[in-house]
Amino acid sequence: MRVLISILVSYLLGSIPFGYLIVNAKTGGDIRETGSGGTGATNVSRRAGKSAGVITLVLDALKGALAVVLAKLILGDVDNAAWWIGVAGIVAMAGHIFPVWLGFRGGKGVATGVGVFLVLAPLAVIFAGLLFVVVVWTTRYISLGSMLAGLSIPLIVWLENTIHPAGNKSPVIVATFLGSLLIVYAHRANIGRLLSHTENKFK
Repeated sequence: MRVLISILVSYLLGSIPFGYLIVNAKTGGDIRETGSGGTGATNVSRRAGKSAGVITLVLDALKGALAVVLAKLILGDVDNAAWWIGVAGIVAMAGHIFPVWLGFRGGKGVATGVGVFLVLAPLAVIFAGLLFVVVVWTTRYISLGSMLAGLSIPLIVWLENTIHPAGNKSPVIVATFLGSLLIVYAHRANIGRLLSHTENKFK
């Protein structure tokens, strides 16, 4: 029962469409009719300004982190709790990408993933963040930086555990790997635009 509760809470948290709500409150419009059609920080910035984008980024990250923290509290000493906590994090990201409130059409899951991964693997997020900055700085493609940074996190967790073994990191490695794949899947349209050289560059 506690497992089901943690999954439901994580999905509902992840589904809160902060970007949509912020843009709607500020402009009265629908963020999904702008740019990529996503509800994430980058698209919010295009429609409602950088400050709105930053607020969206922070709130989306917080809901991801909160989903994992609450899952830990709810699950407690449940068998295989570490695995279910990882599931809760992935479900929160899925909630952001497929929010029930917006007809299952949301954002790319990057900021929410950052929040999830910050709780599960904080050191990996720091290194992935540096990679993101380097990629965006050199290419001006936020989507490319997001995907590469996301894909680097499970690798960094694995390397960290190889160099300094500290318990069973399999649940975290699997959760971060699945989360990174979810981010790449959400960017499938961006991948097409990158390949055709029509992707919008960060200015």
